[in-house]
Parts: sequence; structure tokens; C-alpha cells
Amino acid sequence: MNPIRNQDGTATRRKFVKNLTLSAAAFTIVPRHVLGGAGHIAPSDKVNIAVVGVGGRGKNNTNELMKLDDVQVTAIADPAEYWNLAKFYYRSNAGRGPVKDMIEEHYAEKSTNFKVAEYLDFREMLEQEDALDAVLCATPDHTHAYVCLTAMDHGKHVYCEKPLTHNIWEARQVGKVAKEKGLATQMGNQLHSSAELRKAVEILKSGVLGEIKEIHAWVGASRWTDSLRGLPQGSSTVPVGFNWDLWLGPRADRPFNEVYAPVTWRDFWDFGCGAMGDFGCHELDIPAWGLDLPAPETVELFPAGYSDKDIAPHGEIGYFHFPAVRKQGPIKLTWYAGGLRPPQPAAIPKGVELPGRGSMYIGEKGILLYRVRKEPEIYPSSLQTKFAKHQDTLAPTNGHHRDWVDAIKGGAPASSNFEYAVRLTEITLLGVLSLRLGGQKIYWDAENMKAVGVPEADQFIKEPVRSGWEMA
Repeated sequence: MNPIRNQDGTATRRKFVKNLTLSAAAFTIVPRHVLGGAGHIAPSDKVNIAVVGVGGRGKNNTNELMKLDDVQVTAIADPAEYWNLAKFYYRSNAGRGPVKDMIEEHYAEKSTNFKVAEYLDFREMLEQEDALDAVLCATPDHTHAYVCLTAMDHGKHVYCEKPLTHNIWEARQVGKVAKEKGLATQMGNQLHSSAELRKAVEILKSGVLGEIKEIHAWVGASRWTDSLRGLPQGSSTVPVGFNWDLWLGPRADRPFNEVYAPVTWRDFWDFGCGAMGDFGCHELDIPAWGLDLPAPETVELFPAGYSDKDIAPHGEIGYFHFPAVRKQGPIKLTWYAGGLRPPQPAAIPKGVELPGRGSMYIGEKGILLYRVRKEPEIYPSSLQTKFAKHQDTLAPTNGHHRDWVDAIKGGAPASSNFEYAVRLTEITLLGVLSLRLGGQKIYWDAENMKAVGVPEADQFIKEPVRSGWEMA
């Protein structure tokens, strides 16, 4: 194993001799036993998982994996050794150092000699760690596709945070390879496995609301960088133990600025997808799943507050128009972000306030109101009695990460597997596409992956990448 080095080539505090120790420790890890096919694991075996990207979301995902007795987190990879996330909602430290310490402390209770392998570059990890069964990707959005495709090319099962990819071409490519490889996959829209969201899906599937006429979905999320206008100017000192060039991945080279990372990368179109991309795979999950929505025919999202070609707006409002599907007629879905929200329908009783984040489904017979992690509400309340007779159609879940691990062991595919995730991500990214074009209305030709009559959209449907980061 090569020593972990800074950008100038000097070794970090984790010395080469320590890395040799990590390599030796790898021999104590339970090896996987392939049963044939796509490399499913025997039910009695432990699943060896690597986490790529151990910032805030990566640390949270690692904690979830460590709750599973038949899982071992055996390797981590991240360009950053340390991030202070105290001022963000994570309220903790993350990066290779803190997460490595957290993992080893956890497993020390069962194995005093356990060591987790640590890498800057996940590609080196995939070459070195022969015992790996699966990869969890929690990097910034712009490297999701590259990590997923590379991991699957190595035959690894993959879990990837939402949105699945940064652009629509990447989503299609990831879905194609996952299908060809027959691997167990799951997108990290964790609310998908919550009891409340699944009940909302069952309500839509039950038909008690009648034909759905319109949908409203909204989030209070805005930008992290409130006062920024365009890209940051100048450069900042690169943190110790951080490889900025590797973090950039497929994106064009530029000077490091502390405004880009951590977390605030979501505001920049090159790296993140704004509030639409951050929350679309949550808030649009219920209608996409419950009504089997295909790609929309048209999308137009209008930025609210400052935005430009490089940076996401403070908020947005816009419209998705979906075609008729089976017994369901055409649907208009209105999206709101940044504090904007829909008017309250008269059918919802006075005193019932709309939440700061949620969704609403207006049918010919009634209304469904969904609040995140709250019991779904049906109006008029008389429809509750009718819904009580509905037989559940969704397969039971044992938890978002648990379902993925069970799929790795030959169980049923996880319900937010990449086949479904590609469809949900494409709907979300079409909203992002319209925003990146300043509110341009998109007439979507799904078959040919084209915004009809808008050639300037092509650069965002499939984004250019740096040499060495190609994905086709």
C-alpha cells in the first residue's frame, strides 16, 4: 500500500508504516464467499463494506451500517482527513481521521485487533482490498456516478446517496450498468423506507382519493451561501490532509476556496444540484412510487432570489406536467423551495396548518397531506374508514440499509434500487435542468434524452469531464 500523501507529496501524520499495519490487518477480515451470479453473499457470512466519502453523510451512513451485526465496515476513502462540521446540521467532526477512529472504537468491543483500511483515492482502495463485497458512496453529487460505475466495474454491490447522479446521462448510464451486472443496489433516500412515507404511497395506490388532479411538494431549504454572487473570488489555504484535485474529480481545475467545502458545495451547479436536487428524491418519491409516474412531458422551474449560471437560487417555484398513466389522467405537480409553499385548500379544516416541508395530493374525492415522519392525513376524515379496508401492496421493509444488505445476500431487490432510482432521479434532475437554464421550459423527449428545441441544454444533460474521469 502506498503512503497517504498531501498534494505536495509529503506524507501525512498517518505514516507509511501504519499503512503497512493496516494491510496486514486486512488478513484478519472475514473473506467473502461468492455463490456465483452477481456475487451474492451466503446468509451466514459478514458483508465487507467500504464507505467512499466520509464527510457528514458518510459518517451518518457508517453509523447505520455498524448497527448491522452481519456487516463490517472494513475500508474508507476520502480526499479529506478532517472536517469540522460543527456549524452545519451534522454538529460533529468528520473525514478520514474521525470516522476511522469511530469505526475502530466500535469494532474494538468485539475484536481488539480490528483496523480499518484508509485511503485518499477510492480507486486504489478497490484495487487493494480484495475482500470487499460492497461500496457505499456518500461523496458530493458530482462524483456519485464515477464512484458507482467504477465500483460496479469491480463487481461491487453499491449504495449511493441521493440524487443518484449529477446529470441525466449519468443516471441512465449507472442504471444500465447496474442492470447488466445484476448487482444489489440502493439509493440513499432513506425516507423511502419510513413507515409514514410508505403509508402515503399506499393511500395513493388504494384509490380512495379518486383520480389525482394536482400535486404540491415543498421544502423550506435555501442556499447555504446567502450573500454570494457567482463563484468565489481568490483562493484559500488548502487544509492539511486534503487533496483538492482529487475532490474535484471530473470537474475542471480551479483554485481551492473554503466556500466550496464542506457542505456548501451544494450551492454550486458544478458540484451540487441546489434544493431541487437535494430534496427532490425525497419529496417526489411518494408520487413517483405511488402513482408510477414516468418522466414528465414538460418542466419549468423559475428561480427565486439571486441565481446565475454557476450558483443555485435561494428558492424556486415551478411545474412538472406528467402524462396519463393507466387509470390516472395527466397530473400537474407544483414544486416550491426556499420558503415558498402552496395555498391551503378549503377542504383542509381551519386550524390545520401546512408544514414547512411536505407534499399534498388533491384528488377528485379528497386530499392527502404528508408531513415528513408524521402520520399522513386524509381529508375529509370519512375517507380514513375507506382506506382502512385497503390491503397493503408494498413488500415489508426491514430498514433502508438492512434491505440493501439482504439483497446482497440474495434476498429481494431493495425498493429504491437503481432501476427505480434512475426514474426518480431523472424527474428531479429535469427540474434542475430547467433551473440551470434560468427557468427555460423543457419539452422532454425521454426516448432520445433531449430537451426539444433547446440545444443549450445538452451541456447539462451530459456534462463535460476532465481527462482521466471519463465514464463511458
